[in-house]
Amino acid sequence: MTARTASEGATAPGAPSRPARAWGDLRRRVRRARLGAGRLARRAWHRWRASLQLRVITSTLVVGIAAVGVLGGYLSDQIRDGLFEERLTQVLQESARSTQRAQESFDSSVASTGTEIDGLFRQTVGALQLGGSSDQVVLRRSPGTPPPVFVNDYSSSPDAGLSRLVTSELRAVVQGSTEQHWVSVAIPQEDGGVVPGLVVASAVTAPAVGQYELYFLYSLAPEQQTLGLVQRVLGLGALGLLLLLGCTTWLVTRQTVHPVRSAARVAERLADGHLAERMEVRGVDEMATLARSFNEMAESLQDQIRRMEELSRLQRRFVSDVSHELRTPLTTVRMAAEVIHAARDELDPAASRSAELLTAQLDRFEDLLADLLEISRFDAGAAMLDAESRDVRDVVMTAVEQAVPLAERRGVWLSVELPPRAVIADIDPRRVERVLRNLLVNAVEHADGKQVEVWLGADQRAVAVAVRDHGVGMAPEEVEHVFDRFWRADPARARTTGGTGLGLAISIEDAHLHGGWLEAWGRPGEGACFRLTLPRRAGIVLEQSPVPLVPPDVQAPVAVSYASHEGRPDLDPTSVPDLDRLEA
Repeated sequence: MTARTASEGATAPGAPSRPARAWGDLRRRVRRARLGAGRLARRAWHRWRASLQLRVITSTLVVGIAAVGVLGGYLSDQIRDGLFEERLTQVLQESARSTQRAQESFDSSVASTGTEIDGLFRQTVGALQLGGSSDQVVLRRSPGTPPPVFVNDYSSSPDAGLSRLVTSELRAVVQGSTEQHWVSVAIPQEDGGVVPGLVVASAVTAPAVGQYELYFLYSLAPEQQTLGLVQRVLGLGALGLLLLLGCTTWLVTRQTVHPVRSAARVAERLADGHLAERMEVRGVDEMATLARSFNEMAESLQDQIRRMEELSRLQRRFVSDVSHELRTPLTTVRMAAEVIHAARDELDPAASRSAELLTAQLDRFEDLLADLLEISRFDAGAAMLDAESRDVRDVVMTAVEQAVPLAERRGVWLSVELPPRAVIADIDPRRVERVLRNLLVNAVEHADGKQVEVWLGADQRAVAVAVRDHGVGMAPEEVEHVFDRFWRADPARARTTGGTGLGLAISIEDAHLHGGWLEAWGRPGEGACFRLTLPRRAGIVLEQSPVPLVPPDVQAPVAVSYASHEGRPDLDPTSVPDLDRLEA
């Protein structure tokens, strides 16, 4: 006898039992199988939706299967009914003749004893069995008044299968009737199966014993075999037809879809800048006409794009050359204007005012030239980013301090909200300060004497500054063009500070140079909000901004203009800066 250790076959306290573990494993396997099936189904659904050829083939096969099924079912039913009706007619005619011969044999017989009548039954049933196609013939005495001579029922076969197939309802109908009656039956087989059959019954009168019931059993197995053969042939024909239909549809759709796919690929290549891509032209059919038209369109687009690029290059060069060439005469005019402006007290009032206007317009002219030179550097791809790690709060406060004099003149209160800890980011301070200065100047100019709010927020990946005014606001069509060069809004928002119309265009280029976003929101009568979002480190791809663009006090749908370096940003208006996560 072998001793067992204490731990053998035992379960640790709190551990699941073996049936529980098995049940848990089974549930996990079922869950994995369901997840796998779901993934396959989704992949197949996506594949089906993404392929026009597959959808056409599937639809054609579904319609073909339905049509072949309906046609095959109809033909099968018609053939079955035809075989049955033909066999039924033959059976009824044969059984009628057999019944008539049996009755004539009984009428001509002079048998009177039981032995004689039994021999008569044996002879008659045997003759009917040999002279017909029935599987079994049975004579059964009809119930009623006992005959003077008693004779047992007689069957052409010792098998009692026919007796079991004769129901009491059929016997009741046959008794006292001079007509034939038939029923469909299922004949059991030795292997446990059944074959269809017919039982035909008639009433006959035997000598000395009275009325008997004559039953014929006919098997429909040959007809069933014929029907099965026909159904198999129809099934094979249907499969061949569906295969031919699928192949034909695949060939036709391939000839149609292939040029479309080719056009899509060429269009994608054209969109990526490969303007020399063309479709292959084969034949003279409709698809060849499509390819030629597509190639002609691509050729025209390539020519227009080249002309536009050349024109744009000439324009950029013109602006750059003019901007540089104007600086020398502008310097001379500036010197003369300063001399006149210094002696304005000695001039008459009209000349003194003209000197002041000349100096102010020269300032605007110099600003415009500076902006044009900056835009030309952006267009030429010569703008460089001089990034350094800086506390963005210092840059924001520097821009705010520069906007304070203008705000005091316009009677606008500047409200600044900064995090309590340092917000360090790799930025170009000069460019970021210029962006914020442009945003603040625009906000003060259009605030209509109301408060301008500035707030800074940051998370682990991005830093954002929002500038909000409560002035006249912007309509949706104005929001869409707010970053266009030289764009101006309606006269109700005419500037008084002498802007060049290039400030926001330069600002968005500065944001793009940092890999960031510059976005605008506006609504007439409720002011506007501009948000600058920059990555905290070089190489970070922005996904969302830590500061909401849509002010929290705005609930209804608003008009928003998007301008981002890597695509459309996240616009969740409920997002707010998480000050606890700011880096020191």
